[in-house]
Amino acid sequence: MVNTGDTAWVLISAALVLLMTPGLALFYGGMVRAKSVLNMMMMSFGALALISVLWVIYGYSVAFGNDVGGGLLGNPGEFFGLAGLMEDTTAEGGLPVLAFVGFQAVFAIITVALISGAIADRARFGAWMVFAGVWATVVYFPVAHWVFDFSLEEHVGGWIANDLAAIDFAGGTAVHINAGAAGLALALVLGKRRGFGREAMRPHNLPLVMIGAGLLWFGWFGFNAGSALAANNTAAVAWINTLVATGAATLGWLLVEKLRDGHSTSLGAASGVVAGLVAITPSCSSVSPIGAIIVGVVAGVLCALAVGLKFRFGYDDSLDVVGVHLVGGLVGTIIIGFLATADAPAGVDGLFYGGGVDQLWRQVVGALAVLVFSFVVTLVIGIVIQKTMGFRITEEEEVTGIDNVEHAESAYDFASLGSSGSTAPLAGQARAEARSTEGVGA
Repeated sequence: MVNTGDTAWVLISAALVLLMTPGLALFYGGMVRAKSVLNMMMMSFGALALISVLWVIYGYSVAFGNDVGGGLLGNPGEFFGLAGLMEDTTAEGGLPVLAFVGFQAVFAIITVALISGAIADRARFGAWMVFAGVWATVVYFPVAHWVFDFSLEEHVGGWIANDLAAIDFAGGTAVHINAGAAGLALALVLGKRRGFGREAMRPHNLPLVMIGAGLLWFGWFGFNAGSALAANNTAAVAWINTLVATGAATLGWLLVEKLRDGHSTSLGAASGVVAGLVAITPSCSSVSPIGAIIVGVVAGVLCALAVGLKFRFGYDDSLDVVGVHLVGGLVGTIIIGFLATADAPAGVDGLFYGGGVDQLWRQVVGALAVLVFSFVVTLVIGIVIQKTMGFRITEEEEVTGIDNVEHAESAYDFASLGSSGSTAPLAGQARAEARSTEGVGA
């Protein structure tokens, strides 16, 4: 029998997580220059469209099909096109299988979209879409199997969830470390933006950034609390831990800015929000509310410091995917080994609660395995695309502005599309006006 309460909660949570991708588009879109905002947002919306389709065709089957390779891969044909799942009305606990399918689909979507922030201003949209499809197929779907697919009586799942028994409640490894490592690899393949480290590349619209961060925080309650897959105590603990860790991370980030730069910024507040959300994602079921505050503070401080590493090491991670998602994901995943308490729903004690290093080493192995796999495979995918169809726009096109070059549009009628300050023709608007004129004449 279907449990209607739990089903309602999971479907609402899935809708909240889906909202996070448009929220991410606003967050990223506000952080780039005016001449790049549409392309930045289109990469999120493109991922939303493409991964939705791939997930239904074969992605769910690869991630949650019965294991066919030592905990590394689900059977791609078992649920091809979601065949048979409409008749299979309920999973364990009375949750319709398709409710779970939909919930996991939106995780796949936002993971791919997160990567785009590392290559802002310089990636061809067509190449990005090819990358998104290939990366989801050979990286995200298998890693989701490793981390999220638990073995049942007649079902064999992934190696991290079952053999390693690392804790990752809602995706610190599969989502954030995965996307962060991929972002670093792509940033290295595409190279630095023109003027990186010499010219100021300020966010063009901080209110958009703040709105996007707010939508991410709102949707993240579905991301974390929804991962309980039931309206129960685990969901409530995850909800509270998500709230307080995010607040603590924001305060930690703002404090670093104040001490380092003499002022606290709105961009810092928005970034601190995301850092806290990232870090509490894997740990929200395994730490106490006080532990969640510690998770948040540590993540806020370390991520605020880590975003400067790109200038020290010379890689152009445009919107700090590495500094926030990779570092925040590592913090949240590994800190479970220290701060986990058996009083929390996960029921495991970390080092500081008398559990020794048993859970700690499992967390480290799981985190590093995903990091290395994602980085290496993404590097190969990125190089192949760059060498074949071309991933990066030319320097001249970058100066003109990627919105105009790739989409024949501009976000703002009077936006300055070139570094010289001149206003380039709005090609899309010109065509629209021409069509309008033809219509009047007819």
